[in-house]
Amino acid sequence: MPSHMLVEEDPKGQGWGAGPQYPAQEPPERQRHGIPVWVFILTLVLGLAAGALVGFFFPKEEIAYLHEKTSITSEELDSTVASYTLGNAIHEITAREALESTASLESQQNEDGTYPMPSAETILNVARNQLLQGAVEDEGIEVGDQDIESYKQQVFGSEDVSTLAEKYSMSEEQFEQMLAEGAGVELLYEKVVGTHVDGSRASVPELPPVPEAGEEGTPTAEYGAYVVGLLGDNWDNGTNTWANRDNPYYAVMANDVFSIDGATYDQAMEAYYVAYSQQVRDYAPGLDAWDAYLADLLAQAEITIGELVQ
Repeated sequence: MPSHMLVEEDPKGQGWGAGPQYPAQEPPERQRHGIPVWVFILTLVLGLAAGALVGFFFPKEEIAYLHEKTSITSEELDSTVASYTLGNAIHEITAREALESTASLESQQNEDGTYPMPSAETILNVARNQLLQGAVEDEGIEVGDQDIESYKQQVFGSEDVSTLAEKYSMSEEQFEQMLAEGAGVELLYEKVVGTHVDGSRASVPELPPVPEAGEEGTPTAEYGAYVVGLLGDNWDNGTNTWANRDNPYYAVMANDVFSIDGATYDQAMEAYYVAYSQQVRDYAPGLDAWDAYLADLLAQAEITIGELVQ
């Protein structure tokens, strides 16, 4: 079962019950291979959050883990890299599951035919997501095609699945599974949190299209329209200047040079992060309820990772 929870580990080592770390103030890293980090972070608002967790690491002699590995062979893909206990049951996580949680196996294969050993963070993400998928099932939540399509539109926009799967180095089956799981956790979030005090649901703008490598600083009209669209009444299109400087966008972008006719991808992402952080702040009470729910859910499990690879 692929994992799609990507949140920083708890720096204080407080265990699986620690609360989520909301990333509104620190722009997440962008990457081009596999599902990018900011995809998982933005879905915090939509309900795809996981607590900032670390496991309790202790040995289980009855399980053979991969050990002292930085790369693995195809024969080792189905070997156990971690396990977690929930109640009286032990759930094992294989190297294949961990690797396929972020991209296709083919895209991760080394030149010599081996594969990288999954990182501890990736393994934790798999465990978190499996626990959340179990909660979705326990709550009796059924995910329909409309739920999946709505989730895709909110997180990835209007591109079709085949295009998205290729963009993020995943198979279509992997990507469809990710969408179904994401939609399920969003429905779980809504059941736990409900709607905002005014009856609305949290939403974030569609991400700007990713440019070709090296073109992040090249102004285009597409990015100009995107930035100005987010700024709304804070920007005067007629004079191409700020109409209002008392707003969070100006605090971040006051020294940027752009207009409706031209802005860069990096400026578009700056505006996006501001819009996202506003949603996090506006919906903080709901996130507190989600935090408490996750703390209770995740505190029930303990994890062992056979080999920690940074």
